[in-house]
Amino acid sequence: MKDGENVKLRAFRAAFPYTLPIFAGFWFIGLAYGIYMNVSGFSFVYPMVMSAVIFGGSLEFVAVSMLLSPFAPLQTLMAALMIQARHLFYGVSMLERFKGLGWMRPYLIFGMCDETFSINYTAEIPEGVDRGWFMFFVTLLNQLYWVSGATLGGILGSMLTFDTEGIEFVMTAMFVVIFLEQWLKEKKHWTGLIGLAASAVCLALFGADSFLIPSMLCILFCLSAFRGPIEKAGGWAK
Repeated sequence: MKDGENVKLRAFRAAFPYTLPIFAGFWFIGLAYGIYMNVSGFSFVYPMVMSAVIFGGSLEFVAVSMLLSPFAPLQTLMAALMIQARHLFYGVSMLERFKGLGWMRPYLIFGMCDETFSINYTAEIPEGVDRGWFMFFVTLLNQLYWVSGATLGGILGSMLTFDTEGIEFVMTAMFVVIFLEQWLKEKKHWTGLIGLAASAVCLALFGADSFLIPSMLCILFCLSAFRGPIEKAGGWAK
């Protein structure tokens, strides 16, 4: 039992520092989301439950307007699929990493948001730290940050009145930092350049509202087709 506790503790200590930047972003956006829900007429219970069950920031913001609109289950389903479709690509990338993790696997799949995927996919897990428990604590901590921020925002929403417009840029800034870290890890920058080029082309072709999924398909195709040459050139971060 003691050995098991030590394994978990080592994994927690290794995972926690990676999640601190996520904590800052999730609390800001979670607070804004909770306040937005309160202003829209919902008690703190709604953001608390929705953040725990849906656990998809973009979808949760959109869900507010869905709850206030006439009942339309098919349109709601299609909107949810389109908004969260990028997770299909995350899942494909994590198939090998989730193998052999037993009971952890369903929760890791459920809790794989953008930020958690970025950490679990790119983090260099220290030697002696269990891979499964490391990814579990990254996922759990990030979800706790989001749920607690959204709940607190829902509670404080009735007491605070301030303009939260533009606060979502915190998440954009965080993704820029993640991209830069990945860029610095690569000897050559082929994967980063492919991502930038594919996104720019798809943005020009499909527009800002529809470019995300085509750009991900394009990136996935290019990385799959040229994986061998990229690895030989040292352009794939390990």
